[in-house]
Amino acid sequence: MGDPKKPRKKYETPSHPYRMDRLQTELDLVGRYGLRNKREVWRARSILGRWRAQARSMLALDEEERAIKERVLINKMARYGLLPETATFEAVLSLDVEDVLKRRLQTIVYEKGLARTPHQARQMIVHRHIMVGDHIVTSPSYLVPVSEENTIRYSPRSPYNNEDHPMRPQAKPQQSDEEGEVEVTETEGE
Repeated sequence: MGDPKKPRKKYETPSHPYRMDRLQTELDLVGRYGLRNKREVWRARSILGRWRAQARSMLALDEEERAIKERVLINKMARYGLLPETATFEAVLSLDVEDVLKRRLQTIVYEKGLARTPHQARQMIVHRHIMVGDHIVTSPSYLVPVSEENTIRYSPRSPYNNEDHPMRPQAKPQQSDEEGEVEVTETEGE
């Protein structure tokens, strides 16, 4: 089989590790998106940094080669839902870390209403309760393309498929404006 590959870091650490404003921003992102640790923020920042570096390197190319590579990069961003198809080249440079974190499977499962909290979404993904298309995905950091976003659902073997499961997000009762009767509406994503 050969020797296994040497594992290497997929992120770059901050150059100034103890700046208070950066620490607060990272802590806020970790809490809001239910991340395990700050390394996941750094990984998203590294992914974004590679895309930005690729965009900046295109500025030195001649016009026809640059136009072709710009279109390829913008199409890639559009596939992931980070930019619209009609975006300009400068829009790639204006992306931030939150744009990448919003496209993670963990965040999308929470936003679709399949989980009550981002932390529960992470646990459901790791414990094989979530499917994307026909495959069970166990990585919460999976960047979801727009084409696969509507195929996210509970796994057929998951106990969450049962409507009466106690940990499943429930339908929320809402008041009707006209008669004061209670209507039950389904949560998003069900």
